[in-house]
Amino acid sequence: MAKKVRIDLVSDIACPWCAIGFARLQQALNELSTEVDVELHWRAFELNPDPALVPEPILPALCKKYGVAEAQMRASQQQLRQLADGLGLDFRALDNRLTCNTFDAHRLLHWAALQNAQTALKLALFQAYFGDGLQISEHAVLLACVEQAGLDPLAAAAVLNSQQFAGEVRHEQQQYQQAGIRSVPAFIINQQYLVSGAQESSVLVSTLRQVGAYAGTA
Repeated sequence: MAKKVRIDLVSDIACPWCAIGFARLQQALNELSTEVDVELHWRAFELNPDPALVPEPILPALCKKYGVAEAQMRASQQQLRQLADGLGLDFRALDNRLTCNTFDAHRLLHWAALQNAQTALKLALFQAYFGDGLQISEHAVLLACVEQAGLDPLAAAAVLNSQQFAGEVRHEQQQYQQAGIRSVPAFIINQQYLVSGAQESSVLVSTLRQVGAYAGTA
């Protein structure tokens, strides 16, 4: 029988490697469909945690952050697009997006978890940011993603217009920072084993098989 395995996936919507990492996880889970039964929880991380962040074009922002020339950054982004294409991801807007704060998006992901729709919303947010180049700090964009995920935009608007789930998001971020997570994606398996970065699906398959061997049966 399939073994139950829990994955807490620490990530940010604004992180292209997080979208790639999840796509590779999906590949791994397809290969392991008869071996493991995964319970997935998306956990919050902010690349740009400043709530007063003024959006700016992504390429000069990344060049400034990492201290590299624009030509080098463009080449790096091109490699990311090629990886994304191979995984069936839409990264058309990778070079044209703006920096953004994702705190409200993480609040909505907490809300979506109550309806077992975290992954649907996360994928809609990835598409909006990397595929369509939309500013996912804007409430109108967030509500469009909510609707695309099959959720109630009126209920989501009530969340956005309040401070609901703000404490939960801050607590979650603090928890993983204190655990030593400084970059994403980070896969925490059965709350014990850490896989850092967007590892190849073969690495995830091997790790999940090893963990599953010690997990209880479904």
